[in-house]
This record gives sequence, structure tokens and C-alpha cells, in this order.
Amino acid sequence: MIALTDPLRHHHQHCDELFVATEAAAAEGDWPACQLLLTRFHGAIEDHFSSEETLLFPAFEAATGMAGGPTHMMRSEHAQMRGLLEQMQGALTAQAGDAFAGAAETLLVFMQQHNMKEENILYPMCDRSLAGQADGLDEQLRERLATA
Repeated sequence: MIALTDPLRHHHQHCDELFVATEAAAAEGDWPACQLLLTRFHGAIEDHFSSEETLLFPAFEAATGMAGGPTHMMRSEHAQMRGLLEQMQGALTAQAGDAFAGAAETLLVFMQQHNMKEENILYPMCDRSLAGQADGLDEQLRERLATA
């Protein structure tokens, strides 16, 4: 059976691949390629965050009444990751390889921890809580993430 959150799980992998390519371009000092890849990664991760923040989280909160619980923590972590992306962009603009690598390493660790919490805790909670009302929500998630 396909879970409601499967598109989000798959999209984590897509974002990870873009991130690896972005880091590789920076490590090679290929700043134009790095800018292109960072822009693609940033767009993909924003689409991911937005899909969770505007579709999945509100539906979960409405179904469970938990507005201050795990979804609040995930939104807070999204904000922290956005800050790290801004640091990466600043370092890229300055072509500061060490600063870029430092921000990227911090973001990588943060993303890995964040994704583990979502995939092992929050997504299963969402799949259970929204099983009876997932009609349309899964399709909306698929559509939003298909082009991201």
C-alpha cells in the first residue's frame, strides 16, 4: 500500500542528490555550476518545506489537535535550514570555499537528522492520522513535488 507521505520520502532523496551535486561543484571551485545547482536545490527544498507547511502539517494538526507538537518543531527546523541556505549563498557569492563547505556540512548534518525524524516519527503519525481523509492530499503532494 502506498502511504500518503511517500512523495515526501522520495523527494527527500531528490533533494539529497541535488545537495551532493552542489557540494561537489563547490569543492571543485566551479562557482557558476555551484550557483546553478544551489538555486535548483534551494527551489526543491523550498517546495518540499512549503508542501509540508501548507498541506501536510495543517491536515495533521486538524486531525489530531496537535498544533504545538512535532509539526511546530519541524517548522522551526525548516527556518534553521533556511538560515543555513542563506549562509551558503553568501559564501558562494563571495566564492569563499571554506565558508561554503562549513555551512554545507552543518546543513547536511541538520538535514539528515531532520529527515530521520520526519521519516521515522512524523510521517508514520501522519499516515495513521490521515488515513481516512487522505483523498486528494496525496495527489496534491505528488503534483507539487513532481516538478520540484
